[in-house]
Amino acid sequence: MNRVTVVGAGLAGCEAAWQLANRGIIVKLIEMKPKKMTPAHVSGDFAELVCSNSLRSDDLLNAVGLLKEEMRRLGSVIMECADATRVEAGSALAVDRTGFAKMVTEKIKNHPNIEIVEREVTEIPDGTVIIATGPLTSDALSKTINELFPSQEYLNFFDAAAPIVTIESIDMESAFFASRYDKGTADYINCPMTKEEYVSFWRELKDAREAPVHGFVDAGVFEGCMPVEVMARRGEDTLRYGPMKPVGLKDPKTGEEPYAVVQLRRDNADGTLYNIVGFQTHLAFPEQKRVFSMIPALKNAEFVRYGVMHRNTYINSPKLLDRYYRLRSDGRIRFAGQMTGVEGYVESSASGLLCGLETARELLGQPPADFPKETAIGALAAYVSNESVVDFQPMNINFGIISPLGYKVKGKRNKNAEISKRSLLIVDAIAEACGFSAEGGQA
Repeated sequence: MNRVTVVGAGLAGCEAAWQLANRGIIVKLIEMKPKKMTPAHVSGDFAELVCSNSLRSDDLLNAVGLLKEEMRRLGSVIMECADATRVEAGSALAVDRTGFAKMVTEKIKNHPNIEIVEREVTEIPDGTVIIATGPLTSDALSKTINELFPSQEYLNFFDAAAPIVTIESIDMESAFFASRYDKGTADYINCPMTKEEYVSFWRELKDAREAPVHGFVDAGVFEGCMPVEVMARRGEDTLRYGPMKPVGLKDPKTGEEPYAVVQLRRDNADGTLYNIVGFQTHLAFPEQKRVFSMIPALKNAEFVRYGVMHRNTYINSPKLLDRYYRLRSDGRIRFAGQMTGVEGYVESSASGLLCGLETARELLGQPPADFPKETAIGALAAYVSNESVVDFQPMNINFGIISPLGYKVKGKRNKNAEISKRSLLIVDAIAEACGFSAEGGQA
């Protein structure tokens, strides 16, 4: 009987285990929580979201929207649970984080082909194994993994989580509900600032006291998750072109765009908690309270979670992994999730899906599905396994790494629509040829 060990029950590990189990593979899923927790997690549930409640755009004109739709068509458990626990957030897919994690946990624990083992892994298990321990892999396992390829050191970067406030503590006299360009429903709370308010805020933010983070330097921060105070230090207007951009938002009190805007996004299904969008930070907690309360609508804000900073670790995948996320030097060992250099919750889940699916087909003596670069899921795998990459950095999915159409289409939106249409046709054809069922198993 075919067996696979999956280490780590984050989004990638759960997705890999699900894809394997649905194809008749017996899975041992090893997770160190709740016996041993990481600094970034707060519960014992699987697939815990810690950086943001948003899985980003659900629009097929956006590459991450395409990736999510591909995953839906391939029977993704992560997408099934995300869709079932979504909360309103305009054109973005945001979820009730607690409900999402609980639903994923229940599905994984109740699958007859998955055995859950609660312990820390310090050595590579025997047999076929998928390591999906994420960006906060324990020191002991990190040391063991590094010994697999001593000449290829781990690469590190830092990212940060944003604060969360209660809706009842937001001064709605100084805020308004709206989505940028009135796109979708008005799901965001917008906190406008005048030039004077913004400049005062910026001056305090750039000089605010940071919490100590071992080994942290500004250059080590991943651009896609840049702490707000690091952005502030890059110049007075940097935030106004980033998370505080007012473009596409009109203050109903003035009928004009504010000088700067802070957006808040719903963090739970009840709508009682809101995340400060783009305000990932590693400021000391008292400083977060002091500086962020300078935002007029947040002058009396109740912070139920302050922003935190944590280390992310990833391997030099282009030198180490193939397009199926297998270790080139030892094919029985595979990796999935953020430690491969895919960046983001959706991308991590997608890597787990492809790794689990292709591992199952290999063990069952079936030919690989071989998702090409014309698909988002295939393009992501091709990027992290591209041996020609010299300066490897974590990557979100984007249309730039998906194969071009080969013919001209007028307008970026039209071009993206054509790429998405082509991709989904290919995914559907692969699913039919391989006999995938809607539930992610063999039909």
